[in-house]
Amino acid sequence: MFAVDNLFLQINSTTMKQKATLKNLSKTLNISISTVSRALKNHPDISDETKKKVKELAALMDYEPNTYAINLRTNKSNILGVIVPEISNFFYHSFIAAIEEEARRLNYMLLILQSANNAETELENLKLCRMNRVAGVFVALTSHTKEIKPFLQLEETGTPIIFCDKVPDFEACNKICSADAEATIISANAILKSNKRKVLAVLGNIDLSITKKREQVFKETLENSNEQINLEITHANSSEEATHKTLQYLSNNMQRPEVIFCMSDEILTGVMKAIYQTELKVPKDISVIAISNGFLPTLFSPEITHVVTSGIDLGKLAFKRMMDYQSGKTFAQELTIRARFVEGGSL
Repeated sequence: MFAVDNLFLQINSTTMKQKATLKNLSKTLNISISTVSRALKNHPDISDETKKKVKELAALMDYEPNTYAINLRTNKSNILGVIVPEISNFFYHSFIAAIEEEARRLNYMLLILQSANNAETELENLKLCRMNRVAGVFVALTSHTKEIKPFLQLEETGTPIIFCDKVPDFEACNKICSADAEATIISANAILKSNKRKVLAVLGNIDLSITKKREQVFKETLENSNEQINLEITHANSSEEATHKTLQYLSNNMQRPEVIFCMSDEILTGVMKAIYQTELKVPKDISVIAISNGFLPTLFSPEITHVVTSGIDLGKLAFKRMMDYQSGKTFAQELTIRARFVEGGSL
């Protein structure tokens, strides 16, 4: 029998310094590389004694299989790519955490890439996913992405693409969305219930489908209420721009809104900075409501009234869709997570 201690005595210091490969394992044990490989895979043709010897030496030499080589040989991978505009964003942070939790449970690893909201960087990240032969890609598009053909071309080779949160208008693809319409309707109705009639909606990038959808639904809900609403709409591509645009309205007493609707956490950050700079009090001087991942509004006093669209829920649903795709359900689907209203003190 080859106990670990006895095996250790047979290995000299030179062997221990060598990189643990199938070749070195086979040389040390004086058996073929194919026998070592099959022993590590518990092949039934290999005796229990040989399996024990191989596994003890592999553990002693810290042998790890070459995942990339395995991927090349089998054309399969246990790596999933995740491309998001920014990892530091709390929504995407929780989105990635949810995917990672589900992936670890099923022995998948994540290749996490940040596009920095740059379309060229996004394509470079997609290329990295292709080079690493990932099993699938989750992507939240940048605000500047105009062309999704490279993603669809990768999918045509058998690599599923799941668009999440910031998705293309193109219909025939898999999309996992926040409840844009539902969340916006809830927000608009909360404003109507508050009896505030001078409304400023600060929305995101005008070219994104998420912005278009939320803007259209927000306007329609207010217009269909038969209330006399004075609605102003502005767009911002960053929290800094949201601050600048909001200050323009707050600095003019004639234009100053009674309530501001923020379509995202990023917009909310910029709007609140503008409110603090003008020293207005919430909700005494101005009211605020936002669509949010749920964490940022709790940092303000009073807490911001918001409608939650959860990054965690989005990540879990996206991962489930990826696994369904892997199991053969390759048809295009658009799935949506639910929204819920959270009463704060800002409205």
